[in-house]
Amino acid sequence: MKVTEQHIQIITSTSLKTKLKELHSNANENDIIRLHRAISWVKCAEETNNTDLKFITLWIAFNACYADNDNHDMSLTEKKRFKDFISRLVMLDKEERFFKLLWFKFSGPVRLLIDNKYAYKQFWDAQRGEKVDWERLFKQSKIDSRNYLAHQQVAELLGLVLDRLYTVRNQLIHGGATYKSKLNRSQVKDASQILESLMPIIIDNMITNINEDWGVINYPVIKC
Repeated sequence: MKVTEQHIQIITSTSLKTKLKELHSNANENDIIRLHRAISWVKCAEETNNTDLKFITLWIAFNACYADNDNHDMSLTEKKRFKDFISRLVMLDKEERFFKLLWFKFSGPVRLLIDNKYAYKQFWDAQRGEKVDWERLFKQSKIDSRNYLAHQQVAELLGLVLDRLYTVRNQLIHGGATYKSKLNRSQVKDASQILESLMPIIIDNMITNINEDWGVINYPVIKC
């Protein structure tokens, strides 16, 4: 399948906000609030050229999209929740925009992030003394990513990418990196570029499928 950059529609926070406003009359208020919050953080990311802050604000947007206050199954890990969320989005993606994005970006930030051991959780597990053959697992994950792309296994490839993004997220959010540090520039830069392209598609997909049950938002609006 030949996919060029022209196949990837550019979606901005402004266009997402306009599309969301058109749904106000027949959409659940809970979903409107969820998506309004996510769009606001995408807009914030658009307004900054700072790589660290861009990634953090885009992750907040992602969190706003998948967080479900009604899901109290503590056996589900955070990563399991958002992987289930992504699988659902891919199933609803009739235009195959996620695949087109991954295809076009794979030779750039996607592959670079996947090939970066500092964005690989098991690498850090080994540094903490855990007995894990991270090099073998890391090599296999890179092979898996190529196979997923070749066979258009979009949910699996996105899940693998999200594993890397989550490691970068933890490094930043939990104070494991210095602001504007040169030591973690490459993985933060690649992760930010991926989320910058991914988030508008996620939100647009959710707006298009507004009648789906996206769960209960965290911290609902309390009207006095």
